[in-house]
Amino acid sequence: MQVLQFIVQGRGGQGAQKAGEILANIFFSEGKYVQAYATYGGARRGTPVSSFIRVDDKPIRLRCNIENPDVILVFDPSLLNETLLKGAGEKTLVVINSTQAPEEFAALGKFKIFTIDGMAIAQANRLGRIVNSALVGAVTGLLGQPDIDLVAKVVGETSPVKVEENINSCLDGYRMAREGRVLNA
Repeated sequence: MQVLQFIVQGRGGQGAQKAGEILANIFFSEGKYVQAYATYGGARRGTPVSSFIRVDDKPIRLRCNIENPDVILVFDPSLLNETLLKGAGEKTLVVINSTQAPEEFAALGKFKIFTIDGMAIAQANRLGRIVNSALVGAVTGLLGQPDIDLVAKVVGETSPVKVEENINSCLDGYRMAREGRVLNA
């Protein structure tokens, strides 16, 4: 495995930081080396927050920002901008929490674009506006790794409340991603 780099972008209160933590725990539980860190905007609800994750089979010695992400997970489409996408290439997977079709984001560039309505999944699983489990399931489903049983186990272990609901939300996101279509794939 070559180093796999993620950027998770959201707004304070949406669960983006938790999603980054969950993804890091999933890959660590798989036996991978993981480096994870976060940045907080104004440290208040609604301001942009980011998580950065590197995963590799060998120790990670890099100590710099992620400039060429393999995956960008976006909790709020209003955060999609040139700064976030500047290091993305044609092979970068951009997963957007949105009700819109991937084609609606085609003007962003020649990225692999997948959209998922995380809010609908969360609400169907009685999680209200908490979409992180659905989005984690979608990302791992699109990557085809790690194994979904491990993903569901870690989501359950890291969920502070509504464990079954979070696991089901993750599984729904995973299934939708496996059945969905990625623009520019």
